[in-house]
Amino acid sequence: MSPAAKSLILDLLSTLRPGAVMPVGVLVEAGGLFGLSDNNIRVSAARLLAAGQIARDERGCYRLGERAVPISRRVRSWRELDRRTRRWGGGWIGVEVVRSGRKDGRARGRALSLMGLAPLRESLWLRPDNLVGSVDAARAELGSLGLPDADLVFAVSNLDPSAERRARKLWNVEELRRSYRDLLADLAAGAERIAGLAVEDAMVVSFLLGGRALRQLLRDPLLPEEICPATERSRLLEAMRRYDRLGRLAWAELLKRWGVPYLTAPLDGRIESRRARLAS
Repeated sequence: MSPAAKSLILDLLSTLRPGAVMPVGVLVEAGGLFGLSDNNIRVSAARLLAAGQIARDERGCYRLGERAVPISRRVRSWRELDRRTRRWGGGWIGVEVVRSGRKDGRARGRALSLMGLAPLRESLWLRPDNLVGSVDAARAELGSLGLPDADLVFAVSNLDPSAERRARKLWNVEELRRSYRDLLADLAAGAERIAGLAVEDAMVVSFLLGGRALRQLLRDPLLPEEICPATERSRLLEAMRRYDRLGRLAWAELLKRWGVPYLTAPLDGRIESRRARLAS
């Protein structure tokens, strides 16, 4: 299975609304834009289907499978990222990890990373307790993302002063803020570029940059204001919302042709004007 084809299939299916499906023809046509052959896409789809990562209905249309649901839920919720946090009271969410096999280790690493935890020491990972739902919600989310049942999730408070100072420095805040600024600039430049591209090129450009931005947002630790100012993250999120609409508009023609639900309200008239000129 081609990693590029696998990633493209899963990323495209992750954009679907709940209950929607995507014909294999969309996947094949989209694959062609990225230099992936018809056979490559179909073989990769068959293997993802066998692995339970995607599912197929009686018409041969695809959606994400049960194994991909937790990640898909997070992907679909990125627009409300700023609603996942609450005011920080100074406490922490802790995870005590138990040594386990390689498979559990990979699942644990992904879950801890997606939830923004960092290691205070090898067996103890922390994050600020500033998420909506606090420890109970974090425990459920970590479990759905693959944290082994043997690992303990609990509230942490009253760290000694030395441990508190170390905990607040577990994240490279300067690097995080720089990544916000860099990606914000890339999205602004990307939006300008898309407006002047042919539809097929706009599809590729928007998909690649939008995917990179989405991956960064999904792995954002959502740190409280006391550790990392939220202004730049908020600006990035708003820019990504606008860019996502531009990208979806670029893909609208292909999706409409195959009967897949798509964005219909344009955000930027320049894209519509460009498409009209190309069609004339």
